[in-house]
Amino acid sequence: MKPTANKIAAFLTITALAAGALPLTTNHAHAATYVANSAVTTAQLTNQQIEAAVKELNNLGIMNGYIDRSMGEHQTISRAELATLVYKTFHLKDKTGENAELTDVNPNAWYAPYASKVAGLGIMETSNGQFNPHSQVSDAELAQVVSKALQRDVKSVHYWMSAFYVDNSSATRGETAVLLQTARQAISSERAQIKSVRSLNAITLIVTFDKPLRAEDEVFTKAQTDFAFSGGLTLTNMPRLKTGSIATYIVPTSVQKAGEVYNLTYKGQAAGTFEGSGTKVNMTTVSQLTNDTFEIAALQENGVVDYGYIISAYSGGRGANAFVLDDREQAGGKTYQIIPSMQARQVMITPDGGEPIVAKYVPFTQSTDGKQEPKFRLPVGETLIPGIKYTVSSDWANINIASFIAKSFDPLQVTSAKALSETSIKVSLAEDPGDELFSGRSVTLTSPSGDVLTATYKYSSRKGLRAYSISARMKN
Repeated sequence: MKPTANKIAAFLTITALAAGALPLTTNHAHAATYVANSAVTTAQLTNQQIEAAVKELNNLGIMNGYIDRSMGEHQTISRAELATLVYKTFHLKDKTGENAELTDVNPNAWYAPYASKVAGLGIMETSNGQFNPHSQVSDAELAQVVSKALQRDVKSVHYWMSAFYVDNSSATRGETAVLLQTARQAISSERAQIKSVRSLNAITLIVTFDKPLRAEDEVFTKAQTDFAFSGGLTLTNMPRLKTGSIATYIVPTSVQKAGEVYNLTYKGQAAGTFEGSGTKVNMTTVSQLTNDTFEIAALQENGVVDYGYIISAYSGGRGANAFVLDDREQAGGKTYQIIPSMQARQVMITPDGGEPIVAKYVPFTQSTDGKQEPKFRLPVGETLIPGIKYTVSSDWANINIASFIAKSFDPLQVTSAKALSETSIKVSLAEDPGDELFSGRSVTLTSPSGDVLTATYKYSSRKGLRAYSISARMKN
């Protein structure tokens, strides 16, 4: 073991959980309910749509016809043909990456350079070096290939294919053309410009661009500079692309003033005006979780959805719980309110007969463990007094049941600790509290000589049930 690792091992006598910071709580019965794929349309592709898409791709030099001058739009598409279309549609010539060596592709074949490139980039799969160029492409494979080429979530691609997607069915050239026609519009651009902006609720804007933003333009520090509002309004976190949209973003803001007209500029250019909304998000119940932390629940069955279930960036990790809202914020004929990012959000909590206390959002807790229940924590050193009634109020939310009687929670019990590396440890607990409660928490590590280190919880590292563990990065 390295000397540093020996030192860390010596510190693994955990003396206390910081400030009794990890009190036991239990699972709650008011978990959110979900819808899945409810926005998928049942409309079918028309010949006009297919012909228009084929003609557009042909004019662009992406799709060519056969010797008999037909476009073969109703014929099934082969992997060789798909490789060619994907290469040209997404400008893969400019992508860096080694070409793959394909044992079943003749180097002189018309499709050889395209197949080699898409395979080398990992966009199309091979089996033991074989590309199988003449195999038919299934709808499922088509979705995966376009998702990888576009670097967009597969749920969005499925949504764009909803007019023709069938499990275990082969895709046609015409269907592929229609999908690629849509996917071309979803290629990100450094020159993206805002087409429209509207206020959805007091802390949320819906902003539509002509093209999706590049990943570097979505980063919060840059977006804060690019998005500029009048009236003191500010961006509170990064814009997030809606699942299934081409270039529509959920944009969180500080609390808007109802009726005030705001001006928006983007990258220094005037981008439109919008009227501030007085609509608050409808939340359900406040529940105490620890001696200093509480949560505010919202239910999808009541028409409220956390943005984490409807944005492209998270759709892969949410599985069947992820779904698509259309441009009217509807799914299955039902209109939803959206809870945007809670970053920098706060609420007031007031004890009976006492003064209000500001409680701040606990990062990464707003939709975890299958629930949409953002957590809020009292200032450091303050705790809820058992037996006292507390009421939570907010300038961004309506809360149906906003009060609770505080109670005391016992600290969680540490059962073991183990060094994972020179800078992190794993701590196992006797019970799983059933939620992501450890953000911002720390434990102390004391060596036999009395030296002390602080280990801070590493976000989203909680795993297991009763075999509970957390990982923490250490600093002096």
